[in-house]
Amino acid sequence: MDFDLSDAAVDACDRMWDFMRKEVLPAEAAWAEFRRTHGEHAHPPLIEDLKATARQRGLWNLFHQDFGGLTNIEYAAVAEITGWSPVIAPEAINCQAPDTGNMEILHLFATPEQRAQWLEPLLEGQIRSAFAMTEPAVASSDATNIETSISRDGDDYIVNGRKWWITGVADERCQLFVVMGKTDPTADTHRQQSMVLIPRDTPGLHIVRHIPMFGYQDQHGHSELHFDNVRVPASNILGREGDGFLISQARLGPGRIHHAMRAIGMAERALSLMVERATHRLAFGKPLAEQGVVQELIAQSRIEIDQVRLYVYRTAWLIDRHGARGARGEIAGIKVAAPAVATRVIDRAIEVFGAAGISDDTPLAYFYAWARALRIVDGPDAVHRRTVAQLEIKNVQDHKGQA
Repeated sequence: MDFDLSDAAVDACDRMWDFMRKEVLPAEAAWAEFRRTHGEHAHPPLIEDLKATARQRGLWNLFHQDFGGLTNIEYAAVAEITGWSPVIAPEAINCQAPDTGNMEILHLFATPEQRAQWLEPLLEGQIRSAFAMTEPAVASSDATNIETSISRDGDDYIVNGRKWWITGVADERCQLFVVMGKTDPTADTHRQQSMVLIPRDTPGLHIVRHIPMFGYQDQHGHSELHFDNVRVPASNILGREGDGFLISQARLGPGRIHHAMRAIGMAERALSLMVERATHRLAFGKPLAEQGVVQELIAQSRIEIDQVRLYVYRTAWLIDRHGARGARGEIAGIKVAAPAVATRVIDRAIEVFGAAGISDDTPLAYFYAWARALRIVDGPDAVHRRTVAQLEIKNVQDHKGQA
């Protein structure tokens, strides 16, 4: 087995770390201050400066091999580094969700006209986008449950329904909504759904509210939407009628690698902060780092981070070789494992920091909120454990059948 990163990955990581240390991490305080003085959802101009610098450094659209030249496993290493500053860094290199997933499906399923209108400006970082699937009235962890209707009316589609927890909407740069709904409730279960592309200014698209996450308002927002007879041209359908479920599954595989590695990056930064705090903080006559209970927290964190990183790397390696379908169980597994490890490590760091850890004086409180949310984002843990269990049961039964 070869655990060395490729030369391309090492080079990208070196450049990413240099960018983080010199540009991104020093910008965090100014980014936060701008939001305090201009509003929680205001867009700090420094992001555009960081994006320009990232492009000059060759750190742009690295999430996809066709755009940035890196494989999934190579980009996974870069994604971990961005997790040290999980809001600023991914956007600075144009690798922030939900844009990455939307660019992926536009690349795979859009018409040339749709690519020119939406994919190209997204690749250039000129606009942002949203992916509207989750609904408040149904268990959206089962995507076949969605109730939003997409009805054909001559040369148009009419969309009616409600969505919520739609990321990115509060930022006015979000100009495209990729909306999943039902075009044919009588079709086979997985052929009832379709996706349409809806511009932000389309009449009938109402932004109801921006929902806080553990009391935090994300700069890009997580929003509730109401579609009231929203009319778009039939040419705005993505793929074909009935392709919605297939497209949603194509979208989620590589994206879960990105989420998992950013979670590991958050955990690494939390561990780094934990060690620094333990080294310099005195209690009972000696540094916390000399207290056995704190050493246990540090050691367990290192062990768990290294374990889950290898799990994610293996998953990325499988996707590169066999596609998302060939790594279905692993994709589900890392979606459970990485946020769980991040949550535990961040919680330990908070314990070492005490009251400071639950304040805004460190990134730990926000990290904890986001790591816990990741256990729901893109499907809750229970759904992914179900997938892993079903595949394991099938594997055992298949092996018995071959005996």
